This record gives sequence, C-alpha cells and structure tokens, in this order.
Amino acid sequence: MADEYHSLLDATIQHLEELKARGVKFVPVSQGTVAGLRDQTGRGERGEGRGSSGIGQRFVTSQPAAHSPIPTPARPFSTPRPSPLAPRPSSAPRPSTPDPRPSSEALFLPEAMQPKARATLSPEAKAAAFADLRQRAMACVKCPHLAASRKTVVFGVGDINAQLMFIGEAPGADEDEQGEPFVGKAGHLLTRVIETMGLKRDSVYIGNILKCRPDTPGQSTGNRKPTPEEMKTCIPYLHEQIDLIQPRVLVALGGTAAEGLLGRAVYITKMRGQWHSYRGIPLMLTYHPAYLLRNQALSEKRNHWEDMLQVMQKLGLTISEKQKGYFRGR
Repeated sequence: MADEYHSLLDATIQHLEELKARGVKFVPVSQGTVAGLRDQTGRGERGEGRGSSGIGQRFVTSQPAAHSPIPTPARPFSTPRPSPLAPRPSSAPRPSTPDPRPSSEALFLPEAMQPKARATLSPEAKAAAFADLRQRAMACVKCPHLAASRKTVVFGVGDINAQLMFIGEAPGADEDEQGEPFVGKAGHLLTRVIETMGLKRDSVYIGNILKCRPDTPGQSTGNRKPTPEEMKTCIPYLHEQIDLIQPRVLVALGGTAAEGLLGRAVYITKMRGQWHSYRGIPLMLTYHPAYLLRNQALSEKRNHWEDMLQVMQKLGLTISEKQKGYFRGR
C-alpha cells in the first residue's frame, strides 16, 4: 500500500506542477477533502487503507484470428552477462531503481491520439508518399541546435507495410553515425527480441519520436533525454509515418517514448504491460532495451517478455509453449 500511496502522491505533485507551469495559482479544495487527505496521509505512511486489487490491472482483449504458424526460435534473447566483478542480480523481487523524474512540461496532445481517417493508397502511391516524407524529414532544420550538431537525420527503418511498429525516444551516437535507429547494443538486443517473437527485423518498422540525436553541449560522449519541446516539434513526422504504415500494433520502448506519445508523465515500471490507444491503434508500453542491458534481473526480462507475448497475441501470432515459458526461472 505504501508504494501505491507514494505513486499517487507523485502523480498529484506532477499534476500540480503542470498547473503551476500554466499559470494556475489556486486550486479550490473543500474542507472535507482536506480532512480526507490528512486521514489518507496517516494511513499511507502506516501502510494501511484499501486493498490495491483494482490498481494497475492489465487490460486484456480477445485474441484475433491467428496467422499462419511461425518458426519457433531456438532460444530466447539474452542480455550480455555482467562482469564477474559485478554483483550478481537477484531474480526475486523487482529492483527498486527509481524512474527518472518525468518532464514537468507535459505534451498535451489529445488530438494526436485520436483515430485518423486514412485513405487507402496504392503500393506505388504509398511508396511515393513515404519517399516524400523521408525527404522532408531529412532536410528538417526546425530545431537549429539539433540540425547543427547532428551528423544525419535518423528517419526510420523497416517494412512500410509492417503490422508491428516499435517507437523509441531518439537516436544515440551509433544511430547518428549510421543513420539507422537501434543499431547499438540496445538495438542488437531489440533485434534478438524481435527474432524471439518469431519475426525478422526487416518485417517490422522501427522509428523514434525525435529523429535527430539530442545535442550534448560541452560533452564529447553520452546522451540526454529529448525535451518536451523537441519531441513536440518532431512528432508530426512520426504521425505521418504511422498514418502511412497503418500498423496493427504500436510498441513504445521506454518511459520517454511513452511520455512523448501519451502526452503526460509516465512511470514505466508501473505502467508497462498496459494497453493504450494511439491514433486508433493499440499501443503497448514496455521497457527500453537499454534498461534491460543495465538491469540483468531475470524478473525484469520476464516482465518485458510478457509484454511481448501480449503483443504477439494481439497480432494473432502463434505462441508456442516454449515461448510462453521463457525467463520463468528454474
């Protein structure tokens, strides 16, 4: 109960900070509400109160008609073993590593999440529209500081007729160098995840909300989180990609990507595994592969894999018993 209490408290503080940023100075609160908050504060600190059976329940939908069976991968994806000098992670309780504090300025884009009327294009017209979109994105200089620091624009990669689309936050140094999303260590892990699902990397589409690497003034290495304004400026390109590809399922990789899509603060350790809707398309929130590289706990690998099993079910893919059992431990 204490974790639930503090989670709700964090969300309340975040909301009040957003109101303050928009110039709101007063919030009307009744005496009864104040008294109730005092009571809940005491109960929350003591770990008492109502049960949490209704909190964070996963939304489950019916399984669509199955596609033709796919080959079962020989083994599940695995992350590199940690150094022998590093402490061995426990597979029991979920690690309590806190999520980074979400940006105080949320991207309020409710209209962007609504279903969009999509014209059916011929294969030739679709390819031409995608080529035009790519050309416009590659020449973009809407963020002068990013245009000045980038080596290239990382547009996206994969099948423009894909049923599954993965969305990350922004390119890193490797991606900026090669011009393709998810090509570093995190990208290699994502590829193994895709293959463990029985798919191929070139059969899905992979993109980012921000198509330029966030600049790091004064730093020769390292990455930084995209700002809300940067994501807000760049996300229309992603919207066009989604509307042209028309995937059946979207997967947001990490809290920053989820925050950019949903337009609000996201605590990924609490919200992963949940279905949302984005532009009329089912959206699954899950961990960024980089998190799984940092956190070697078997429980976290299992959590991520359960998210992917939900995605497979939503797509109607055949799921073998072997796939269902990955990362359960012994």
